[in-house]
Order: sequence, then C-alpha cells, then structure tokens
Amino acid sequence: MFNAIQDDIQAIFERDPAARTTVEVLLCYPGLHALILHRLAHWFWLRNLSTLARFISSVSRFLTGIEIHPGAQLGKRLFIDHGMGVVIGETAVVGDDVTLYQHVTLGGTGLHKGKRHPTVGNGVIIGSGAKILGNILIGDEARVGANAVVLKDVPNGATVVGIPGKILQTANAS
Repeated sequence: MFNAIQDDIQAIFERDPAARTTVEVLLCYPGLHALILHRLAHWFWLRNLSTLARFISSVSRFLTGIEIHPGAQLGKRLFIDHGMGVVIGETAVVGDDVTLYQHVTLGGTGLHKGKRHPTVGNGVIIGSGAKILGNILIGDEARVGANAVVLKDVPNGATVVGIPGKILQTANAS
C-alpha cells in the first residue's frame, strides 16, 4: 500500500504544477485521501465485509467530497484533481494513469444487477463535469471534454465532446 501511495504522490507532482511539497500533497489533496480510503474500503469489500467497506466509503465521501463505491476497481496512479463531486460507481473499472477533474461521474443508467458502469482505459483524461454513463468503454489515451455526456464507447486516442458526446477526432486524424 505504501508503494501505491508513493506512486500516487508522484503522479500528482507529474500532473499538477501547483503541487509544491510532499507534505503539502499528503495534507491538502482530497483526491489522494479518497484513494487511500478507497483502497482500505475495497480491501474489506473483497473480503465480503460490505457494511464496513460502505461505512469507510461514506466517511471518505464526507471528508473529501469524492464518492467512490468500494466495489470500483481503480488502477495505478489515478489523479483526481479538484475532486469535489466526483462519483465512481460500483462496477466501474479505471485504468492506470487516468486523470479525473471535479464533478466527473462514472455512473450507471439502470437498476439492473451486473456490470452497469463504465470501463476507462489507461492514460485517459476526463474533463470537469463530464458524465460517462453505462457499461461502455473509454479507450486508452482518450480525452473527454468538460461537461460531455458520453453514452457510447470511445475508441483509443479519440477526443469526445458535447451532449450527447460526439467524437471530435481520433488519434489517426491530422
């Protein structure tokens, strides 16, 4: 767990020019606090201690303004910048080196059981206020614009904007 925290701190320094010192990051970055508490809640979730896991998740939401269901699977070096209002649902899967800005939702679209939240690939950046809804895939290195509402898969390297989300460009476009 300590290696994961070190990786998360390094990711903050790499992606946030405002980060000055390790002490500042440890004390003042709610995204980091939410990730640490999520890892603890997820550990209990995987051991079928769901009430304790949900309680830790609720405390984390109260302290940070970031709601991550303990069942969500988060990759390495996730950076939640200005995280207030971020919501990550139970069956969401988030890859490595992902950046989420404030008010991002990785949510479901129905009440059915099973996989109902998005899967986000590696190296994805999701802008402020974006809503990614349903069992869809956001491909590696994709970019989701601020306030976009994404309801369909996004290919690797693509940029998607608007309501509903439309692909603006793909990695192969010039």
